[in-house]
Amino acid sequence: MNRLHDEIYELNQSQKKLSLVDTETRNSLLLKLSASLVEKKEEIFRANREDIRAAESANLALPLLKRLKFDEQKLSSACEGLRQIASLKDPIHAVISQKELDDRLILTQESCPIGVIGMIFESRPDALIQIAALCLKSCNGIVLKGGSEALRTNMVLTDIIKDVSRSVLPEEISDRWITLLESREAVTEMLELNKLIDLIIPRGSNSFVQYIMNNTTIPVLGHADGICHCYIDEYASVEKAVRISIDSKCQYVAACNAIETILINERIVERVLPDLAKVLRSAGVEIRGDKRVSSLIDCVEAVESDWSEEYLDLIISIKVVADTGSAIAHINTYGSSHTDVIVTENREQAEFFLEAVDSADVYWNCSTRFADGFRYGLGAEVGISTHKIHARGPVGLEGLISYKWKLRGDGQIVADYSGIEAKSFTHKDLL
Repeated sequence: MNRLHDEIYELNQSQKKLSLVDTETRNSLLLKLSASLVEKKEEIFRANREDIRAAESANLALPLLKRLKFDEQKLSSACEGLRQIASLKDPIHAVISQKELDDRLILTQESCPIGVIGMIFESRPDALIQIAALCLKSCNGIVLKGGSEALRTNMVLTDIIKDVSRSVLPEEISDRWITLLESREAVTEMLELNKLIDLIIPRGSNSFVQYIMNNTTIPVLGHADGICHCYIDEYASVEKAVRISIDSKCQYVAACNAIETILINERIVERVLPDLAKVLRSAGVEIRGDKRVSSLIDCVEAVESDWSEEYLDLIISIKVVADTGSAIAHINTYGSSHTDVIVTENREQAEFFLEAVDSADVYWNCSTRFADGFRYGLGAEVGISTHKIHARGPVGLEGLISYKWKLRGDGQIVADYSGIEAKSFTHKDLL
């Protein structure tokens, strides 16, 4: 406990100095990191192959195996994300508002880092790069704990980030703004460090996220399940409905923004279901349908638990609903407030859906797979939040900053503004 406490204490102190590092230096580090990852890619791939072999021997679930893989495509996306983050406006020290309280008494609201972030995630080594880059840009320190299945890859990636940090950042910060925890026991210890860590972001199963929330007094940001829906309205284009459904389900089946349930308006079900089922089956997707669906196509009959199941696999549940209101009621009951889409050519129905569905991301006529920090132009994301306080949806730079109030005066005291002959505040906006 003392060793970990001392390590994170040092990280905490380094983070306070990181917020004084200029924008150009931080951007230079991000660009240099992108180049270094490419230069050392064979070392990364070799470690990743070892992780995959060990995971296969341990019979790791297929969705986690898919997330574990770090190849040329993942590397290319990660490097593009680093360049995109470097090109973004500096989120720190930005003036959010400024107000004159009285003559020579100026109040400024200014953005600042949250502090030290504790990030717990599984399988995805590319997530480590995204998280580290976003924390560096926003001047936050980061304590990382990846899944044991990705330990070799994560260690290599962290070493590369530390090497580049030592070559760019001032010596008093060096590589101490980032650390990687290697044991499961370290998580328990980390959750107790509420005086050194300001925010925990867990990425994993619902039970895992609930465990984190129940075992720490540190604020927690994140999402549990990704139970996403596609609702095909009676006014939908059949071609669009099929195309969007297939991409939302199959483009990357292990993603949290892949759909698990398709809802079809009863007035269009006989027109859309045959084509939809044919394309789903050609992609190897198992269909579980309600009684109406089962009466129209050959499929497994869905049970109640299917409506709240995150398959993360080539399985989809399909249900027939009476109207848009019924679809919304189903989503708000069984969904996880993650990402849901309506396919329709009727603007009124679309706007009703966009307003009434209580999810972080609500779409009209496009794939749920767009729910991603990189695709949103955020550079990357530390995760997707289904919370409503602080940050919601893909959490990029804006979700990693807070703000402080700075009041600049000239000897004023509160007594001047109290009593019968008190001075009055001007409360004049300056921006």
